Amino acid sequence: MRLRTPLALLGAALLVLVGPPLLSTGSGSDTGTQIPGLRFMVPNTPGGGYDITARTAAKNAEDAGLTHDIEVFNLPGAGGTVGLTRLVGEHGNGRLAMSMGLGVVGAVHTNKTPATLADTTPIARLTEEQDIVVVGKDSPYKTIQDLLAAWRKNPAELPVGGGSSPGGPDHLAPMLMAQAAGIAPKSVNYIPFDGGGELLASILGNKVAFGVSGVGEYLDQIKSGELRLLAVTGPERVPGLDAPTLREAGLDTEFTNWRGIVAPPGLSAAERDKLIGLVTGLHDSKQWRDSLKKNGWDDAFLAGDEFGTFLDEQNERVDSVLKELGL
Repeated sequence: MRLRTPLALLGAALLVLVGPPLLSTGSGSDTGTQIPGLRFMVPNTPGGGYDITARTAAKNAEDAGLTHDIEVFNLPGAGGTVGLTRLVGEHGNGRLAMSMGLGVVGAVHTNKTPATLADTTPIARLTEEQDIVVVGKDSPYKTIQDLLAAWRKNPAELPVGGGSSPGGPDHLAPMLMAQAAGIAPKSVNYIPFDGGGELLASILGNKVAFGVSGVGEYLDQIKSGELRLLAVTGPERVPGLDAPTLREAGLDTEFTNWRGIVAPPGLSAAERDKLIGLVTGLHDSKQWRDSLKKNGWDDAFLAGDEFGTFLDEQNERVDSVLKELGL
């Protein structure tokens, strides 16, 4: 996550290797990336950001011939910390990995879970993406300025939905928006959902005034006209999307989310290196580069110990930002 505000700076980028069973019998055995019986956990519901990026990555790994027969399963709950607890409990299991991101970092803080990301084996950070501010097609808010005017007038009366627990990206983004708009973050009526899939129904049903989610999660709904895109939260406009940045809308803030992959603690060096090698092969593939472009994701690859250092920094910065926002 990148937060450029008078408050703090949060770094950023994404993903996880997950998806339907892979059937390729390509060159993975030659490159040492085959891991028979590999399972990937998605710690939120189907249709969310972890799920979408994971399944995209799995197809890319299949098409690149890196591995096959990966089992993907969803274990949602408590902003990803149910899955995290399960992962940490699988000590020494080199055939299990979990997709995660900034949302899990925040959920550990707000849920005060005994299992933390410091207990995991860092594999890689893969991508970074902007969040988006969206409303349903029948919403009275035609522009980001319309929304901000109504929000400033009655912040508690305009519920905002996000696909992450408090402390996660879809929570931090509107809180930083509020602060930049002169709205006390504590007065914001934030409603958390367990992933973008659950959030979508509430946006379309006008059960929330607006929603905040990752750009890659709602591209189809934006293009079909079911959702109206009001703004993007990053430093630049997203190519192909007609929406201003928050700075263009007069808010002195910007924000990006990231996602990555972690594995259980207690892996051997060989098991750890093989997982890192598989994800490195994915990152270097043409299939993955094409998916980055298609989904509006930024490449932010960071593997092994460097990713571990990044996780430590993110943990400290999320704690700092939550305190500075009075949350």
